[in-house]
Amino acid sequence: MFRVNLTDLDREGSKEIRGELSPEDPLWNDLEEERPSRALRVDLTLTTTSSGQVIARGSMQTELERSCRRCLEPVTVEIDEELSLVWSIPDELGEEDDGEIRLLEPTSNELELGEALREEFLLAVPRFALCSETCAGLCPRCGVNRNETTCDCTLEERDPRWDALRELQTE
Repeated sequence: MFRVNLTDLDREGSKEIRGELSPEDPLWNDLEEERPSRALRVDLTLTTTSSGQVIARGSMQTELERSCRRCLEPVTVEIDEELSLVWSIPDELGEEDDGEIRLLEPTSNELELGEALREEFLLAVPRFALCSETCAGLCPRCGVNRNETTCDCTLEERDPRWDALRELQTE
């Protein structure tokens, strides 16, 4: 589904690619936490340049399930990314390769988009998720979720090294 025949693309000038990658697709096999929870929707327009580069522009959308970094409750994270991908023949890159351009095999007649989409998805996944900006998290002493209830724990521990200064302060 995400293979493009380069001969057809060269002949037509551009090609629309729309489709979905299921969460069960083998492309996600080695991922655990970062696996999408619903299909990755892709909408791309591929074009070729006079120098032989292939440019793909479009978007991808999906969701994934994470845990809130403060309270550990499940959170659905939406991914909605604009994509701009470039493939080029190694000879065209020269010394300017900055890692943004993917290699296009000069003898290949097909372009596989799956790995590039996987890479862009992984780059779009946020490192941490929050259920809300005002999440109070878990109490570090008793472990209760402070969004749901309060506790009587005191979090202030006195450092005995400062006792001598505290005594001076009260005098």
